Amino acid sequence: MDALHRSAHRQPGKRVVTIGGGTGPFAVLSNLKRYAFAITAIVTMADSGGSSRRLMDEFGQLPLGDLRQALVALSRNGVLWRDVFNFRFPTGLNPNGNGHPESNAPGVGGHSLGNLIISALQEINGGDLLLAVQDAQELLETAGDVLPVTLAHTTLYAELEDGSTISGETNIDTRGLKDRGPLPAIRRIYLDDRTPACPQAIRALRRADVIIIGPGDLYTSILPNLVVQDIAQTIRESEAEKVYVCNLMTKHGETDGFQAFDFVREIHHYLGGRVDRVILHDGSFPERLIESYAEQLQHPVIPDVARVQELVPEVVVDRLTAIGTDHFVRHDPERLVRAVLMPGNSEWPPNRWEP
Repeated sequence: MDALHRSAHRQPGKRVVTIGGGTGPFAVLSNLKRYAFAITAIVTMADSGGSSRRLMDEFGQLPLGDLRQALVALSRNGVLWRDVFNFRFPTGLNPNGNGHPESNAPGVGGHSLGNLIISALQEINGGDLLLAVQDAQELLETAGDVLPVTLAHTTLYAELEDGSTISGETNIDTRGLKDRGPLPAIRRIYLDDRTPACPQAIRALRRADVIIIGPGDLYTSILPNLVVQDIAQTIRESEAEKVYVCNLMTKHGETDGFQAFDFVREIHHYLGGRVDRVILHDGSFPERLIESYAEQLQHPVIPDVARVQELVPEVVVDRLTAIGTDHFVRHDPERLVRAVLMPGNSEWPPNRWEP
């Protein structure tokens, strides 16, 4: 990593902005924080399930889960604080802590402690979510800023090829788990109303030197950001280098049968323009993991490089996977950041295709 360290320190003010949601951006953010870049993570606010859903229903708050995950990824305040923010109370706990799984009593059961802390900070700050996030950044000593893509309540919809509509990010995200059979493809996603962007997010995009889109679930973590008012236009007009990190695996109910070209095509459609660089995994996976994922109707994304080259000026392909102790396939943080920020560095040459 010496070459990237030297590059970062030669450009200490370089502004890097990530766009995503869920667990996808974690690999990028958790490694970017090691270098002297000015980092801003812009996250989707379309989440509609779990602890976030309950806080929305009980207190009228915006979803906090994606904000929490980005904060944890950027934290420099040690493992303890990260564990605190990631801790989730067992389901069924009532306010006295003596509930059981069958209990329907309201309480902390199933809540993420990090979500509750951010919720409390928002109350302390008179309902101001941005101030609450700033306080959370101070607690976690984050290596950058985290911003919601919007401060407005909104609902994500998916129109399917058969003409039906799904309401809510969680319902879109989980339909593949509920139905293992063939499902109609997603024709488009949209928000229920014109949703204004967070002004600070617009400012960060305008000032960015590099904008990293992804990785993450295409229709529920990435594209919901681009349908927020002015976000896509601001990215198009930004002088920043735009980089898209393609997913490693397809997802049943969202991207069945997608190859890399299909992911990039959809990004361009919602962006209204093209990115400058696409990062692809070379398609290699341990056979046992391919079989395990296939049982969940998920398959490796084929890096159809020649077709992607028709869409973008530069395609970088490398072996980017890391296999966790939980046997899930994820992007290797170090190799991914190098592919994003230093694709042509002579001290660490990736496999690189340029048309």
